[in-house]
Amino acid sequence: MDRKGVLAAFDAEMRERPDLHGTDRTEEVAGVVRVVGDHSWIAYSRLDPSTAPGAIRDQTDYFRRLGKRVEWKVFGHDRPPNLGELLRTEGYVPDPPETLVVLDLAGSGLVGQEPQGVEVRQVRDLAGLSTAVAVSEQAFGPGEGWIPEDLTGRLSDPTFGLFLAYVDDKPVSAGRLEMPRGRAFASLWGGGTLPAYRGRGAYSALVRARAGVARTCRYRYLTVDARPTSRPILERAGFVPLTSMTGWVFDPSRVA
Repeated sequence: MDRKGVLAAFDAEMRERPDLHGTDRTEEVAGVVRVVGDHSWIAYSRLDPSTAPGAIRDQTDYFRRLGKRVEWKVFGHDRPPNLGELLRTEGYVPDPPETLVVLDLAGSGLVGQEPQGVEVRQVRDLAGLSTAVAVSEQAFGPGEGWIPEDLTGRLSDPTFGLFLAYVDDKPVSAGRLEMPRGRAFASLWGGGTLPAYRGRGAYSALVRARAGVARTCRYRYLTVDARPTSRPILERAGFVPLTSMTGWVFDPSRVA
């Protein structure tokens, strides 16, 4: 895989033109691409050492005035190299680091055998959504699961998929698939498994099911913002690491 080429394509398609939902809007100001909505984030920036401090200050003041929490997504190849520390100076707090990994769906596909004893079903109704939300909250802990209102209107959205993995007819793992129109990249989100069922293939089965849907829908690449717990599983399945990623969060309600 041409990792530099894929990463450049990812920047151009997914960061400079971020996928939007609901009432979200994209704004580009002084080399910074931001998404403003219920969940706001800085998707991309083109900064140099001389402009970075002022640009960060301007963005922070903007979201402070709005009273909105914002996440600045910093990738390992972003510039300047000390972007994270500049954000810390302005009151941003880092989330745990992740790794952007990618699978070439036009290649040989996923490595390894299909997990046995796991059934994956796509969620089609509100009852399934309620189950998926409960599984996600149990997998990640209170306050870390999904917000039902964010997903209710998307169950019939062809660019979205919500999936549950079952072991012995018990829902034990949940994950989402995003397939933005007109892009080469689909992405996996939120894959979480109940603690008592980890190590039994539920997460891997969810990855395979969602990858199959993305390939059927003719996406070229599949990406994951992988946590340290999931990265080894994904790499064994054929995903390739592209760069590191850390979300830096500014919450005006928590800043004196």
